[in-house]
Amino acid sequence: MDIYVGNLSYQTDDQQLRELFEQYGNVTSSRVITDRFSGQSKGFGFVEMPDNAEANAAIAALNEQEFMGRNLRVNESQPKPRRENGGGHGGGFNGGRDRDRSFGGGNNRRDDRRW
Repeated sequence: MDIYVGNLSYQTDDQQLRELFEQYGNVTSSRVITDRFSGQSKGFGFVEMPDNAEANAAIAALNEQEFMGRNLRVNESQPKPRRENGGGHGGGFNGGRDRDRSFGGGNNRRDDRRW
């Protein structure tokens, strides 16, 4: 089971998160999510536990419990919702609209371009 862990202290690292959940069973992986540019924690992470009974015990025991000065929010992770149109990264510079246009930007039409 993949478990979401929210409201983490920004000082929490992957190993500390793993050790917290290992009290309740086997942990396959643990990861604190960080900003890709600054490397700073975003205050949440995910823990993967292969045994559902152990995972549910960890969720029940740790949800709303204090850890490193913060009350955790712990629950089963839900799949990330899919965005229509790929979240705006669908083709040209205009979020995927007008895919048949060579530059894909704005209101320009091929026959109106003057080169």
